[in-house]
Amino acid sequence: MANRIFRRISSPAPAPAPALSHRFSTVNSLSSLPPSPVVNSVVSILKHHRSKSRWSELQSLFPNGFSPSEASDIIIDIKNNAHLALRFFDWTRSKSLCRHDLLSYSTIIHVLARSRQKARAEALIRSAFRVSESGVDLFESLARTYRKCDSAPFVFDLLINACLECKKIDSAVQIVRLLQSRGISPNSRVCSSLISAVCRHQGADAGYAIYKLVFGVGDVEIFNSLMLGYYQAGELERVREIWDEMAEFDHISANESSYGVLLAACCDKETMEEAEEIWNEMGGKGLKRDVAAYNSMIGGFCRIGEMGKAGDCWREMVLNGVEGTCVTHESFVKGYCRVGDVDAALVASKVMSGGGFVAQGSTIDGLVEELCGKGRALDGFEVLKNAMENVEFIPSGMSFRLLLKGLCSQGMMGEALMLQAEMASKGFEPDAEVYSAFLDGYEELGNSEKVESLRKEMLELRVSN
Repeated sequence: MANRIFRRISSPAPAPAPALSHRFSTVNSLSSLPPSPVVNSVVSILKHHRSKSRWSELQSLFPNGFSPSEASDIIIDIKNNAHLALRFFDWTRSKSLCRHDLLSYSTIIHVLARSRQKARAEALIRSAFRVSESGVDLFESLARTYRKCDSAPFVFDLLINACLECKKIDSAVQIVRLLQSRGISPNSRVCSSLISAVCRHQGADAGYAIYKLVFGVGDVEIFNSLMLGYYQAGELERVREIWDEMAEFDHISANESSYGVLLAACCDKETMEEAEEIWNEMGGKGLKRDVAAYNSMIGGFCRIGEMGKAGDCWREMVLNGVEGTCVTHESFVKGYCRVGDVDAALVASKVMSGGGFVAQGSTIDGLVEELCGKGRALDGFEVLKNAMENVEFIPSGMSFRLLLKGLCSQGMMGEALMLQAEMASKGFEPDAEVYSAFLDGYEELGNSEKVESLRKEMLELRVSN
């Protein structure tokens, strides 16, 4: 069906390329019939009657409503008043006076598009999917009515966007192909969104296949979408390959986003010499380094234990007026833990919480583990308590267990009991590991009564040691 509509569309004029309206000629049946008396009467009332009286008069004169074809003709006759056309369309829907089909939907969508009411046009496109789930069917209808409605070319961009929002990825791809068969290309942002959607829902390789099959030659936004798709899929080597492919085109210049994705891939691979080259190249080209770029560099240096370079990057970030994020601070906490500098990690943790940032559970787990490993369970207890003061923080069972073992091994049974109560309030039931920590602690203190009581409790609860 998608191909048949184009066989009915007249051939495009020779070069120079004709205007878009000539690429979608109106099917004869849409213009050969004379206006019906119903259409003439309704249009007259809409144009010449007062706003408050026109709707009641229309309903009294036409209690049985209108056919979709009549509604379409009425809307076309008042297309220069998009606000009135939309009110008429919405009124017929709210009063159930027309069972709108793709024809009437297409007409009002075109009228809104030609008056640059993009948001309302796209909302009606999404509503039209309830009439026909196929985005291609709606495309065919829009193509048939395009010229008669004197529409705007971006109406097809709106259709593709709506398809992507409604997860109609295959329909969006088909529509792009059909447009390109007529020598029409969606704008760059729409093409980029299509590639991104395919990468997300069908995989980065599928996104690349669509790029090669449909577009052949991309622009920087399409290549950025491909690089990001592979980066998010964890295929870091492919990020560099796409970058190299983009570099083959003289007309394409990498922008901040391009460098940002490549930089992130290098930092994740911990190839920091390459990352520094990219960083310097960005500066040499005068490209802005945003917080994501700084976070990539700081995170990369922290992962390989180069805390001095991470600190230099942070100072440059501050001097350039770029504000850090939670990711920035967490990188320092994890980095200092990685090199065994728990005092610096504690300072970084306090700076993070003082800035109103909420650490992830895994970040606190790593800090608590390092502190407990150095016999500083009480400091770890304070870290976890401070973190839990923020209602957005979600603790893990790992931190609780590490601290219980650490506190009990250091004979701090009162603190351990407080922590266990907090642990239970968070939904973590004591298991064999928790009981063992308390047993070891009380045995070390020589408190045989507590040991016996705990062993009895374990038997009652059938907790195996």
